[in-house]
Amino acid sequence: MRRLSAFLAAMLAVAGTARAEGRLVVSEAWIREAPPGATMLAGYAKLSNDGDAPISVLTAQSDAFRSASLHETVVVDGVSRMRELHRLDLAPGASVALAPGGRHLMLMHPRNEVHAGDKVEVRFLLSDGARVETSFEVTAAESDEGSGAHHQH
Repeated sequence: MRRLSAFLAAMLAVAGTARAEGRLVVSEAWIREAPPGATMLAGYAKLSNDGDAPISVLTAQSDAFRSASLHETVVVDGVSRMRELHRLDLAPGASVALAPGGRHLMLMHPRNEVHAGDKVEVRFLLSDGARVETSFEVTAAESDEGSGAHHQH
């Protein structure tokens, strides 16, 4: 009986030290196919925090491109401009759309041409050191995934 009591006490102690964690879920990930020779492409997806603690996405990486980063499109003095985002915070249960004309993933200097139907692996790096791997599907330029917007870089 003492062993069972000690075991239960140890389990309760471990349970009491459990910490809240955020969990990044990436869905609906796609990249619009670019014309041959294009040096920049944009990636779009839905980023969701499926955990019970806030998370911060710091950047992205892809072996298919020399560099990748989070950007947003803003209007300054009536002119649309892009600026880099150095962090994207997601509260528990929150979602953010990376979409044409807004926040998006900038994929610069592809190592090879990407074509409709290709899959591009992307890693999102979080402030807690976690890395979340996902695949982005390359879609034909005219499809625009139903966005109704044309967003060129």
